[in-house]
Parts: sequence; C-alpha cells; structure tokens
Amino acid sequence: MNKFIRFLKDWTLPIAIAVGTVVYLVFYWVPQLDSAGDTLGAVVDTVFPWMVFSTLFSNFCRIDFHQMRPHRWQFGVIATQLVLIALNVWVILCVEGDLWQKMLFESLLTCIIGPAATAAPVVTGKIGGNINTMTAFVVLSSFVSALTIPAVFPLLERGAGLNFWSAFLIILHKLSIVLILPLLLGWFVQHFAKRLCAWIVSIPDLPFYLWAAQLSVTSGVTVRNIVRSEAGVSLLIMIALLSLVLCFVLFAIGRGVGHYLGDRINSGQASFQKNTALSIWVAYTYLTPMASVGAGCYVLWQNIINTLELWQYRKGKK
Repeated sequence: MNKFIRFLKDWTLPIAIAVGTVVYLVFYWVPQLDSAGDTLGAVVDTVFPWMVFSTLFSNFCRIDFHQMRPHRWQFGVIATQLVLIALNVWVILCVEGDLWQKMLFESLLTCIIGPAATAAPVVTGKIGGNINTMTAFVVLSSFVSALTIPAVFPLLERGAGLNFWSAFLIILHKLSIVLILPLLLGWFVQHFAKRLCAWIVSIPDLPFYLWAAQLSVTSGVTVRNIVRSEAGVSLLIMIALLSLVLCFVLFAIGRGVGHYLGDRINSGQASFQKNTALSIWVAYTYLTPMASVGAGCYVLWQNIINTLELWQYRKGKK
C-alpha cells in the first residue's frame, strides 16, 4: 500500500493527464453518457476558475512578499520572448500565401506570446527554485503579454475586431481574477488571518495536488479540442510535433539565460511554462480554433517535461 501511495505521489502529473484524457474519451465514445457529459461539462466550467484560484491562493500563502523584487534573469527571459515573437510574426507575414504553414506558425505564436503559467511557482518550488521571484515574474510576464497580444495579433488577423485598449482591458481582467485576487488575498491572510494561513501552510504539497486536479481537467479539455478539430490528421501531427520542439527550445533558452544571469531553475521554468488557457483564448479571439490546438498540445508537453524534472530532482536528492 505504501508503495502504491508513493507511486501516486511521484507520478502525480502524468496520472492527472491520463485521468483527464480517459474520462473525456469515455464520455466521447459512449453515446449513453451524452446527457451526463453535458451536465458534467457545465459543472466543470463553473468549478474550474475556482480550482485555479484555490491553487494560487494556497501557494501565495507560502511566499515571502518581501522577496518579490526584480531580478536580471526576469528581464532576460522577457527579452528573448519578445525576440521570438518578432521572428515568428515575420515568418507568418512571409508565408501569408501558404495557409498550411501560416496555421503552423500561428499555433506556435499563441504559445510563445502567452504569459508564464500562473501555476509555475508551484512546480518551481518542488524542484528547488524560488517561488517568491517566480511569482514576481508571473505578474511581470502577464502585464507584458497583455501589452503585446493586442499589439501583435491585429497585424495578422482582424479576429473579433477588438482595438488595443479593449483587448488590453479584457486580458487584464482575465488575469486579475486568477492571479491578482488570490495574490492579494494571500497577502491579507498572511498579515490578518495568521491561524488560517498557518493551517493552509501546514498541509504538505497542497498547491501541487490542487494543481494536479486542475491539470486533469485541462487535459480533458485539450483532448476535446483536438478531437473536435476540423484539421486533417497530418496537420494535427505537425502542430503537435512543432509544439513539442518549441517546448524544448523555450526550456533550453530559459536555462541558457539563467546560466548567464544567475538562476537556471527559475529562468528555465519561466521561459517554457505557459498560461495555455490564455493562449487558447487568444487563438479563438484573433485567429481560428485550429490555432488553439498548438496551445492544447503544448500544455501536455510542458507537464511531461515537468514530470521529468520532478523525477530528476527526487533522484538527485536520494
């Protein structure tokens, strides 16, 4: 029994991905479950934002707000992200006449331009990184993405016809609900509800397991988007492979930046862990549902890499 529990703890992320995938496919393949699936889908849509909120709130109860200050690696990661965005936009404009290639690079752009994942501090803390500076980067990255997304995508597609300020305010609103509010509440609880804060902190790995539950739901939604996609199999495979390559490229770039600017662990996580939920919204708003497949595949790849990092960290400690 102890070995089974240890196995669940060690491989939480792939188990969460597998559970979300299998549950969705069961509802998809069994017609008798259609009505139950519709009901469950509505419940998930209602509960999911609260899952994200609780994950971040429990994590923010643990951070030291005095250490949330700028570091050189944060600006290095942002600079490399802006360079990659500019290169990707240039490629898309060059292949304007080739719809197939344009879709591929638009899928990659939605991943690159997205901010750091709101749950990035959770994994960073599990592999020996600094959750305080990572949290500061998530806030900085979110603001940068809120500026770049409405500035870049109207150059490529008209999408929903949003002007810069409308899109900027919508993105800030989305990010404030799942990022700023739990951050402020975490600060409030630390200073004015210390018993509650101590109880939350006393629960081992609470943010990690809450995030695993959130990942399970995200995986099911990702598989749904892929299954319902109207693209051909060859295009889906190419998008999946390119998103995998992008995941490794961003990870390597982040580690390289951190090597020169003083924090390889945080810099690597900050570079490749993306807020794919926002990337999917960007794809639907400015581009096409097809472009969201890249972000959907990316979330699976980045969590497989996170699993390998956790395994390597545990191995190193042993």
